[in-house]
Amino acid sequence: MSKLTFDCFTKKIFIKASKEKLYWCWGTAEGICSWFLNTANYTSVLGEERKSSEHIQAGDSYTWKWHNWDGKETGKVLKANGKDFLELSFADSKVSIELEEHKKAVLVTLKQYEIPTDDESKLSIHHGCSNGWTFWLANLKAYIEHDILLNEKEFDLRNIPLAGFEFVNM
Repeated sequence: MSKLTFDCFTKKIFIKASKEKLYWCWGTAEGICSWFLNTANYTSVLGEERKSSEHIQAGDSYTWKWHNWDGKETGKVLKANGKDFLELSFADSKVSIELEEHKKAVLVTLKQYEIPTDDESKLSIHHGCSNGWTFWLANLKAYIEHDILLNEKEFDLRNIPLAGFEFVNM
């Protein structure tokens, strides 16, 4: 990406951990629920629910539910190589996660792309997801490096109309 556009964005963060640990955080229901989601269910192409500790596979379907939000996200695992790359359909677009070793840390690169460019998508997907992923990547770093979670679980924010746009730790 050579310039900023509304159809994609990239977020990067160095995290002091192994690629294996970080892939577990993204590529298993158990891992992704440890720092990001309330629940994550993955179903294989054969219709079998994956065990929470089992790596997701290309072709799997998923249902994600967050803390403090009554909605859910459903989509497909498009690519999953079991070590350093995942790609998912997500929010009418695609998200990829790439893990690259750098000296004492792993560079986590999240790209969200093929975002529709109508006004609603610019606000909800580009702006909303870009802000959201910034927080969640910082939350992942805090969890992995310091064993703390920054997301709000104590206070119920679901009845605050603009909570997802106003609270930084939603």
